[in-house]
Amino acid sequence: MTVPTTGRPATAGEHTVETLTGWLTDRISLYLKRPADEIAPGVPLAEYGLDSVAALSLCGDIEEDFDLVLEPTVAWDYPTVDALAGYLVEELRATVGEA
Repeated sequence: MTVPTTGRPATAGEHTVETLTGWLTDRISLYLKRPADEIAPGVPLAEYGLDSVAALSLCGDIEEDFDLVLEPTVAWDYPTVDALAGYLVEELRATVGEA
């Protein structure tokens, strides 16, 4: 989870598409065993070889780090880093509105 300069964990309202894009890119690069700078945010993750096992692991990481409950198909429903980051920002904002 992104930690702001205050030293406390980021809240849902502090996440932006940019911070989530960075987090997703870093996490996906680990699963794909390639440098993060080789992952373009607009390229479908399947083109990089993201398989169902890695997609489910990514979903689990998102749920754990951001306290969201997601469908296991989220990586396929939002197939690029850009699309997934945009979706996550909306979901995180919705959780702030519910609190």
